[in-house]
Amino acid sequence: QLQLVESGGGLVQPGGSLRLSCAASRFTLGAYTIGWFRQALGKEREGVSCISKSTGSTAYAGSVKGRFTISRDNAKNTVYLQMNSLKPEDTAIYYCAAGQATLCVLSQAWYNVWGQGTQVTVSS
Repeated sequence: QLQLVESGGGLVQPGGSLRLSCAASRFTLGAYTIGWFRQALGKEREGVSCISKSTGSTAYAGSVKGRFTISRDNAKNTVYLQMNSLKPEDTAIYYCAAGQATLCVLSQAWYNVWGQGTQVTVSS
């Protein structure tokens, strides 16, 4: 069974930084397009960022552009989400997901393997 495991979440003050990791079990992340999604309490899950399997092209939601950076380390079979200048509205459970789409798409429908999520809380 394909598995994704997120880590790196926690409590951080506004303006702080966190780096989330998404590690794969039983498959090679480099062969998949990887997306990061988040779901805040009482809200729908939304796309945050993605990185394509083919060209490594990336995409970001407007609310995080310029603050978050997605990257992959194929040697470690891990994808990262560097989050800087965090705001209280970034508080959510963050999920990584893998899909076979060639292009990077911030839509849940394109991903079929999901992790369990990691909590990020931005508060003073």
